[in-house]
Amino acid sequence: MKYEFTNRMANVKASAIREILKATANPEIISFAGGNPAAEAFPVKEIQSISQDILKNEPIRVLQYGITEGDNDLIEAAIQFFNRKEIAFKTGDQMIITSGSQQIMEFAAKCLCNEGDTVICENPSFLGALNAFKSLGAELRGIEYKNGQLDLEDLEKALNENPKPKFMYLIPNFQNPTGLTMSLEMRQKILGLAKKYEVLILEDNPYGDLRFEGDDIPSIKSLDEDGLVIYAASLSKIIAPGMRVACCMGPQEVVSKFTVAKQASDVHSNLWAQRVMARYLKDYDMDEHIHTIREIYKKKCYLMLDEMKKYFHPDVQYTVPTGGMFIWVTLPKNIDMQLFVKEALKQNVAVVPGNAFLDDDTKECHSFRMNFSTPTDEKIKQGVKILGNLTYHMNK
Repeated sequence: MKYEFTNRMANVKASAIREILKATANPEIISFAGGNPAAEAFPVKEIQSISQDILKNEPIRVLQYGITEGDNDLIEAAIQFFNRKEIAFKTGDQMIITSGSQQIMEFAAKCLCNEGDTVICENPSFLGALNAFKSLGAELRGIEYKNGQLDLEDLEKALNENPKPKFMYLIPNFQNPTGLTMSLEMRQKILGLAKKYEVLILEDNPYGDLRFEGDDIPSIKSLDEDGLVIYAASLSKIIAPGMRVACCMGPQEVVSKFTVAKQASDVHSNLWAQRVMARYLKDYDMDEHIHTIREIYKKKCYLMLDEMKKYFHPDVQYTVPTGGMFIWVTLPKNIDMQLFVKEALKQNVAVVPGNAFLDDDTKECHSFRMNFSTPTDEKIKQGVKILGNLTYHMNK
């Protein structure tokens, strides 16, 4: 039997991260490739306690079908939580609970893009979102993202093209994969361009609460007064990713269309997980919990940076995040990045090749991504030393 697949799937490849993670099933592999939160940050006992109470006192509520928009208690708790520092949910907005924030990316492309329409993205950017856009027929237009800054001249050029892009996809805080954070001035300028050209912004903020240095910067959503920003707010990185609960806040007309898309996708997100999240947000001190997570990530990040400074060749450049989960490493041009990644895996260390995060993964790239939140301290030390030796061995 010859199988035929849709044209829109032709340019969608298996996630480079997922393919590498298959190799990490080997317990000898030191993985810096994933994007998992630190396991020690999970509130396991609290989730067990809440789950037992829910299944004892309101089992039918979580075992029956629910409404597509999401559990009302969770929506109420989430609005209060995400508005605690700034106004992210505004008059005229609607919220929908989704099965992870990547579902928001899929709905954005599904509801806003026809086949061949353009989505602007940072270059590099989160490959899960890029694949979601491509799977629905959208064309990617990457704008160079370097040192926390977008190339505004190229961005305006892209916005001025005809037909104009349907939306911009941005990760302003501790960006995946670079770990960098966009300045307030840059956010304001991008929002100004979005208003000038009447183009929506999809602001993805899964890492905003993982800041362990410096002051918070207002989200683009909080600055928006014109209904231009759709805000993706995940609970995966601060509570538990396996529960697959995220929140989308945006203009009522847009989110209502997302609701129709969700009805055709999975009807509603897991009700048990929603109820647990609602209770956790209401019953526990989230500020204390987030402080604990930040301290864990701060320690891991600084350990990895210290080891990199000790072992990496001085010609190797890397970002110094103030939050999030990732470090972006750039090799000297005389080192073949793809070969470096393969050699690292042969020596039982896994990292993600940087071209996987580009709008076009065939472009030349000398960078790779490292994750510091998942591995143990000892694995960080062992793995960085191996990579460091490679940076010297291959820099010839």
